[in-house]
Amino acid sequence: MDAGTRQAKKIIRDNPVRSLAKAVLLLEALADEREATPRRLSELLHEPRTTVYRLLTGLQALDMVEAGSGSGTYRLGWRLLRLGSAVIERLDERQAALPVMERIHERTGETVFLCVRRGDEAVCIERLDGLRVQSIALRLGGSLPLHVGAGPRALLAWESREEWDAYVARRPLEPMTEHTPTTREELFEELERCLELGYAVSDEDVTLGIASLGTPVFDYTGHIRAAISIGGMRQFLLEEIRDEAVQLLVDGAREVSASLGFDARAASLAVG
Repeated sequence: MDAGTRQAKKIIRDNPVRSLAKAVLLLEALADEREATPRRLSELLHEPRTTVYRLLTGLQALDMVEAGSGSGTYRLGWRLLRLGSAVIERLDERQAALPVMERIHERTGETVFLCVRRGDEAVCIERLDGLRVQSIALRLGGSLPLHVGAGPRALLAWESREEWDAYVARRPLEPMTEHTPTTREELFEELERCLELGYAVSDEDVTLGIASLGTPVFDYTGHIRAAISIGGMRQFLLEEIRDEAVQLLVDGAREVSASLGFDARAASLAVG
């Protein structure tokens, strides 16, 4: 145990709960202010300046607070970055999505996929095989280009329009079937349709006779993190269970997004 840790523990030991609460409030104040003097922190926390100095001393010893760029100011320290990174790493999309995927699989009996973007490809990081038909176009660990399939297209649709243009400029839109979009206009029309519906539809553009539906999963940054999709025989998926499948996907993606820290209400307010 280093001297800084011992000093911080002594501060907390004097009155553990109150000291911890004050320390957390001080860190939150610094997060809001970016940098602040002890006087400013004293005003924000309604605490005596001596208390603020004592907290700053303990937190600085633990590298949770450091000297700021301005004279006499303080800011958050590097150790908080490591702690924050540990929280972010815990937000594992596969772990969060698996219970939702199992629920969709149980209700529909169809193949359920979880894809993430890697470059210009959608990589399947989880897959639950269907009871009726098992698609071989996208195996676990396999990938598809972003312009084909419901999951891959969802990963592209919820990117910026600039990224749509960049993707088309980088990647030839090679066909997999006669239904694959192969021009900029065709692809953008499909992407716009995704945004309009709130989900992606793949109608025989990967494999003839097979269709899929896909929904975006967002993370705490508000950026698309993954896509959950369901695939099966075209007639059954698009004509018999489409409404139920879409609802399961939309609700499931919303649930997974929330577990990854996405605030749907804040995002809608920002858009509005």
